[in-house]
Amino acid sequence: MNIMIVGCGKVGQALIEQLADEGDDITVIDIEERKINEATRKYDVMGIVGNGATHSIQIEAGIEHTDLMIAVTASDELNLLCCLVAKKAGRCQTIARVRSPEYSKDAPYLQEELRLAMVINPEFAAAGEIARVIRFPSAVKIDTFAKGKLELLKFRLPEGCILTDYMVKEISTKLKCDVLVCMIERGDEIFIPGGDMTFMQGDMISIIAAPQNASHFFRKINYHSGQVKNVIIAGGGNIAYYLSKILLKAGISVKIIEQNERRCEELCLDLPKATIIHGDASEKETLLEEGIDNTGAFVALTNLDEENILLSLFAKSRIKGKIVTKVNRIEYDEIIRKLDLDSIVNPKNITAEYIVRFVRAMKNSMGSNVETLYSLIKGKVEAAEFVIRERSPILDIPIQELRFKPNVLIACIVRENRVIIPRGQDRIQLGDSVVVVSRQLGLHDICDILEK
Repeated sequence: MNIMIVGCGKVGQALIEQLADEGDDITVIDIEERKINEATRKYDVMGIVGNGATHSIQIEAGIEHTDLMIAVTASDELNLLCCLVAKKAGRCQTIARVRSPEYSKDAPYLQEELRLAMVINPEFAAAGEIARVIRFPSAVKIDTFAKGKLELLKFRLPEGCILTDYMVKEISTKLKCDVLVCMIERGDEIFIPGGDMTFMQGDMISIIAAPQNASHFFRKINYHSGQVKNVIIAGGGNIAYYLSKILLKAGISVKIIEQNERRCEELCLDLPKATIIHGDASEKETLLEEGIDNTGAFVALTNLDEENILLSLFAKSRIKGKIVTKVNRIEYDEIIRKLDLDSIVNPKNITAEYIVRFVRAMKNSMGSNVETLYSLIKGKVEAAEFVIRERSPILDIPIQELRFKPNVLIACIVRENRVIIPRGQDRIQLGDSVVVVSRQLGLHDICDILEK
């Protein structure tokens, strides 16, 4: 597939990194020569220095032969203009990153009138992800498959949990829970576990299940973190605004601590049901005065990664509730994960993942059968959803008789709205949605999981 990316900032770089391994032909446009040189040096992409919103630059970049143009510059207006020019100059699909709340209100209108394939708002997408983990505080991260019928939940095994020293297979035999453990992170090691692997305290565990079965599982292992009733948010930017609207609608009370007085006034007008505090959330006294010790969840959304990390570590020392930390810099992912910060949200990564899922769906219509894709651990483990539309070598054969590549797991089958946690005798049928967790990255077809 031919893909054009306009804008080589952090979102553009994240996109290039993820799409470069997909086998697509990628052309990158940016006005800064330094960014283009860096992208072409690190990845197998073509780079053009110039204004991606101009007809001449898009023609030079090959818009007439492009399947998808993605505009992710720092300017909403420029992104929309890029898409308009691309629609006129070529016949490609277009995606625009639009961050302003004013434009976001008009996103459906813009998408329809400008014939955009997608309008993506990083802050709104991040707010949605934060809201999901606040509503289900037992989980560090939640991804959904099969249009919400399946959830992939990540959680850390706490001290004293009855699951410690259980074998993976005993979740089914002893606890009678219909969930499947698809990944265990233990220190620096990552396992796609077999049934005989034993859980240890401190393990980060990923399970896949129907939502009601996941709730049953957490009750069985006595993992109760309680329903969140109130949230303190440090920082009053766009993510805080979107998140507050979602939480208030769900009946959760919200308190925002913001340093900028003018922004506080804006938030008071836009969020009349929220409590807006003019103060410095980085000061310990402010957090204590505003009741951090009694909050159900704390979300660090300031503009500084270092400040968010320190605030979250302080909150962790004071409360047992949910803690969410926004981190923009993606270069130190592995180090940050070791800090045990509960849930970490990276808006730029979320944006890139949304767009990559769309790219996979486009390929689906062009011959691939990947429906949904999640990066569980960046560059190491992926979860992909396949829809079985054509006859293939995996059909109607017991799963235990199929020869899979190493570190590949059939995690779940959805058949006519029924969720099946697969066992050895189960067979994949035509029309099934199949979720695969794998350390084999870049799977395009369900057949890619088999040894040849």
